[in-house]
Amino acid sequence: MTDLLGPLMFLVALGLLLLGYPVAFSFGGTAILFSILGTALGEFNPRIWAGMPLRIFGVMDNFTLLAVVYFIFLGSMLQKSGIAEQLLETMGILLGRLRGGLAIAVVLVGALLAATTGVVAATVIAMGLISLPTMLRYGYDRRLAAGVIAASGTLGQIIPPSVVLVVLGDQLGVSVGDLFLGAMIPGLLMAAAFVIHVAIVAAVRPDLAPALPRSVLEAPGLGKRVIRVMLPPLVLILLILGSIFFGIATPTEAGAMGCTGTIVLAGLNQRLSWATVREVCESTLRTTSMVVFILIGSQAFSLVFRGVGGDHAVEDFFTLVPGGKYGFLIVTLLLVFVLGFFIDFFEIAFIVVPLCVPIAQQLGIDLLWFGVLLGTNLQTSFLTPPFGFALFYLRNVAPPELTTADIYQGAIPFIGVQLLVLVLLVLVPDLVTFLPDLMAQK
Repeated sequence: MTDLLGPLMFLVALGLLLLGYPVAFSFGGTAILFSILGTALGEFNPRIWAGMPLRIFGVMDNFTLLAVVYFIFLGSMLQKSGIAEQLLETMGILLGRLRGGLAIAVVLVGALLAATTGVVAATVIAMGLISLPTMLRYGYDRRLAAGVIAASGTLGQIIPPSVVLVVLGDQLGVSVGDLFLGAMIPGLLMAAAFVIHVAIVAAVRPDLAPALPRSVLEAPGLGKRVIRVMLPPLVLILLILGSIFFGIATPTEAGAMGCTGTIVLAGLNQRLSWATVREVCESTLRTTSMVVFILIGSQAFSLVFRGVGGDHAVEDFFTLVPGGKYGFLIVTLLLVFVLGFFIDFFEIAFIVVPLCVPIAQQLGIDLLWFGVLLGTNLQTSFLTPPFGFALFYLRNVAPPELTTADIYQGAIPFIGVQLLVLVLLVLVPDLVTFLPDLMAQK
């Protein structure tokens, strides 16, 4: 029985999450329950709890995690600034002459928004409100329209700056700046794969993704509009990512600069008011509070899990997995993919990643490569039914004629595309390590 306490603790926490209990309380409650049970069985030393205050202060004192706050604020403010709306309208006009051009425009705008916000909710909601009615109005297949919007929104989880990569960097003990560099090529590769998929669908089935009518494409002053609309987000991307990559600022400092930039852009677009600032701050506060409580709950869970010998059970399990490094990778990525059907990336990052890091180090796996693989895999958790968050965000802003089944079915091909890119990254690690190695040589 005592050898089963660790695995049982993991299963109980997962069960509570599936039942809908708050994440932080599921972690914390499971920790308290199993500390009592372990003490009664003589397998847990209650004095281990003395380390909990230090863990809490470690969370509060973590400078890297402050970047999460800034990027959440940045994404919320960017949604209010009208940049997403202007980008979609302009790109739609530029590419609308092509079959599938509007869907390709959605992917490209999703990539641009990902490179400025790193927040899925802001991107999916903005594109759902703006582009989905237009796509349906001009004859796009409902499933394709829903799938491309939801999938493009998830690009914010792999294209830097990304909240997922910030959290993974903290959990893996890897530089967030290096993770951002490592994720650049995979992120762009993912966006290109989405574009290719849309182009193939439009070529094979033109009726699913028609070109826009000529009357819609005639826009006066298009050249000036392109410069006015495209230049601000490009400057913002350069401000955030350039300062990180060239060592001018840390991800946290770059996030603060990005927040300042979005406030300026909101003012220039005449979208800045006290009501907007208050709404953005409240949204940021809610999300940040959730993350901090999850972190504290996961620290309690980790403390007790190790106290009852759960880390040894995990190590023994992976020792039995055949195939060495690649066997471990396959099992880990499969576990993360399956968990993504049911729980959010925060829970996965705080439960699974700390358990896998020691095993990965023993097997000689590059943690930077491992982190990007996990980030790419976690991206699928936003699309996988029944609990993919991107699907929920789109459902909340979709018109009544677009059913939940349409959204789910539309997402499935893009999940397949994401998995193909993930397999490519496993087979070709240089796609991840090339840019960090290049910058390290300078």
